[in-house]
Amino acid sequence: MSKAYDLVVIGGGPGGYVAAIRAAQLGLKTACVESRGSLGGTCLNVGCIPSKALLQSSHHYELADKEFAHHGIKTTGLSVDVKTMLERKGKVVEDLTKGIEFLLKKNKVDYIVGTGRIIEAGKVGVKAAKKGAREEVVETKDIIIATGSEVTPLKGVKIDEKTIVSSTGALDLTKVPKHMIVIGAGVIGLELGSVWRRLGAEVTVVEFLDHIMPGMDAEISKNMQRILKKQGMKFKMKTKVTGAKASGKGVELTAAPATGDGKAEKLKADVVLVAIGRRPFTDKLGLAEAGVEMGERGFVKTDSNFQTNVPGIFAIGDVIGGAMLAHKAEEEGVAAVEIIAGEAGHIDYGSIPGIVYTHPEVASVGKTEEQLKSDGVDYVVGKFPFSANSRARANSDSDGFVKILADKVTDAILGAHIIGPAAGDLIQEIVVGMELGASAEDIARICHGHPGLPEAVKEAAMDVGGRAIHM
Repeated sequence: MSKAYDLVVIGGGPGGYVAAIRAAQLGLKTACVESRGSLGGTCLNVGCIPSKALLQSSHHYELADKEFAHHGIKTTGLSVDVKTMLERKGKVVEDLTKGIEFLLKKNKVDYIVGTGRIIEAGKVGVKAAKKGAREEVVETKDIIIATGSEVTPLKGVKIDEKTIVSSTGALDLTKVPKHMIVIGAGVIGLELGSVWRRLGAEVTVVEFLDHIMPGMDAEISKNMQRILKKQGMKFKMKTKVTGAKASGKGVELTAAPATGDGKAEKLKADVVLVAIGRRPFTDKLGLAEAGVEMGERGFVKTDSNFQTNVPGIFAIGDVIGGAMLAHKAEEEGVAAVEIIAGEAGHIDYGSIPGIVYTHPEVASVGKTEEQLKSDGVDYVVGKFPFSANSRARANSDSDGFVKILADKVTDAILGAHIIGPAAGDLIQEIVVGMELGASAEDIARICHGHPGLPEAVKEAAMDVGGRAIHM
C-alpha cells in the first residue's frame, strides 16, 4: 500500500462510508478501511436493516393471522417459515452492502478490507484478516475514526448467541422460541421482542427502570407500554438481572428488585436477549498510543469540528457519544469532511429524529415535556389522536396520537412526539419545520391532503392554538 491519501476513514458503517463518499465528492483522495468484509457496519449487517426486514415480515404474518378477517379476507393453513424469512432478510442485507461497495467504486474511494489502527497522526496500520498477514502502513493527511459501537455486556450473563443472544443472535434464531425474555426495554429490545412475539413467542421484557424507552417523553413511554401490553408483550419493571445459567433446556435467570434488598427470583426462558445498550467500539485502534484523549465510558473526545486533541485525527458517530443513530453518524460524517475540506459543515442536534419501529411506530424530535419543565420553559401542548383521523380509521390502524410542544410566547416548535402508523415518516414534517424555524401555526396553516395520516400532524398543530377541528 504505497498510496498516500488526503483522508483515511477507519470504519465502513453509515458514518464512515458516507464520510468517504462526501470526501471524494469534494476532491479528496480517500480510502475507507473496514474489517468486517462487507460495508454498512452494524446498521446494515446486524442492526437497523435486518431487524426492519424481520419486523416487516413478522408484521405481515400478524396482519394475516389477526387482522385480515376484519377486512373480509379469509386465510386457512397459515404458518411461519422462519428459514425463508431469514433468507429474505439476508438477501436484503447482501443487496445493500453490494450497493455501498458500488458507490465507493463509483466515487473512486479505495475500499481496503482489513483491521485499521492509528500508528500516529498521518499513519494508519491495516492488517488483513487472513492468517499470517502483515500490517501495511497507509499514509494520509487526515484520519476519521468511524468504528461505531458494540453490544454492552451484562455482568453475570454470558452471551453465547445460541440461547443467550445479543441483537445479532436474535436476528438469526432458526425457530420461534416458546418463551423469550428480553433484558432491556429500549429500542432494540422492543423491536426484536416484537418480531418474535408476532411469530408466536411469549415475550417478557425485564427492565431496570420503571418505564420503557428511556429518554422518550414520559406520556409517550406510558402509552406505548400500554399498547404493547395489549398486543401480548409482558413487562417486569424495576427489576435487575444478576445472573444466568444456560442449559440444554433453556436459560434460568436470577433477578431481583432494582432497588432495596428484595428477594431474588428465578425466571426461565428458551431464549434470552440481552439488549441493555451499546458502547463505543475502540478496541485495538491505538488511540492511547497515538495520544488521543478519551472521555467518560470510553467515548472519543472531540471539539465542535469533530477533531480530537491530536491535529489531523477526527472522530464521528457512536464513538463520540450522543444519540447512537445511523442517521446522526451520517450527518456527522458529512459535516466533518466538509470542515476538513475547508467548508462550513453543520449539524443541528436539536432536530435529529429518533424512531422505534414497533407497530405502531414511535417517533420523536426535539425536547420532551420533562426537559422543558426542567429547563423552566413555558410551553403549550397540542395533541390529536389517530382514532379521529379518517385514513387511520379506514386502515384499522388508529392506536396512538401526535403531540406537538410549542413555545408559549413565540409559538416556535420545541419538540414533537408521535405514536402511530408511519410515525417515523410523519415526524419528518416536524423536523423540516424545526430546521426552518417554523411555528406550530405555520404547520397548522399548511394544506394537507385528505384523507391522509399527515392530517393528524396538522390537527395537533392546530390544537396548540386550541382550534383542532376533528376532535
